[in-house]
Amino acid sequence: MICEFIALRKDRFGVAPICRALTAHGCKIAPRTYYAWASRPPSKRALSDIALTGVLAGYYEADERGRRRPESLYGSLKMWAHLNRAGVKVAKCTVERLMRANGWRGVTRTKKIRTTVADPAAGRAPDLVDRQFRAPAPNRLLVADFTYVRLVTGLFVYTAFVIDAYAGRIVGWQCSTSKQTAFVESAIRQAAALRAREGTPLGGATIHHSDAGSQYTSVRFAESLLLAGMIPSIGSIGDAYDNALAETTIGLYKHECIRADSPFRRGLLHTLGDVEMITADWVHWYNTSRLMHRIDRRPPIEHEADYHARTRDGQPADHT
Repeated sequence: MICEFIALRKDRFGVAPICRALTAHGCKIAPRTYYAWASRPPSKRALSDIALTGVLAGYYEADERGRRRPESLYGSLKMWAHLNRAGVKVAKCTVERLMRANGWRGVTRTKKIRTTVADPAAGRAPDLVDRQFRAPAPNRLLVADFTYVRLVTGLFVYTAFVIDAYAGRIVGWQCSTSKQTAFVESAIRQAAALRAREGTPLGGATIHHSDAGSQYTSVRFAESLLLAGMIPSIGSIGDAYDNALAETTIGLYKHECIRADSPFRRGLLHTLGDVEMITADWVHWYNTSRLMHRIDRRPPIEHEADYHARTRDGQPADHT
């Protein structure tokens, strides 16, 4: 806007000389036009923009401790949904415009590096999923995978996840300095114990789907699945699409929790305990607060709770 252009330069050149220069170049404006603009009270839109910019800055700008809120990971669409859920009624285009004007943007994922290595000599369970990762109810399909986290010492910590396909909720996780079978078994036991505490125990028909990594194809792991009330399912070797839901969750973990500028980080990662601490914080936020596009921009626990409420009331459950 011309008046804003003049306002930024009036202290150096003066209003009248700027207006003469602009008029000489075909952009006619009189000094009185600028002064009328400058004395005009802010419009409702300007006041709204100021207030909303302050709200957004509370998410995207670091506080006095250098920490940002987890929602700083959101792009404009999820931030718009989050604000409306929080009672801040605003148009999606307004959020997009203000984020763009202030250089705020959500996290962007890159390609995942695979950590599981198949054992060609191991027997494998059949693929019972065939890339169909939509489940009609909780406890029907769990998917699993693990990834690595590099410490500042150069050593690695490994984090395993078990995810319920219905709402994408993480129901089990485990960090370890070793990627032997025992640590993925621990994540499975956590998932079974969580469902038992919630009063929805695994009943023996739950499918557990993973890739063909040696940790998931061992005899010991198969026994652990049976004891936990699960049926093993293995995707094809070297094909990430055959375990896409777990791969997606791993990608979110690496880029929302582990990356150096993550709002969950408290500094450098020196020990297993450092990784466990930020993982616990991220999993809690992911399950209880993170908005998921595929479930109408709601958190996983809320989506599960709605399912259980509908089934208790005798209403038909949706098929997600």
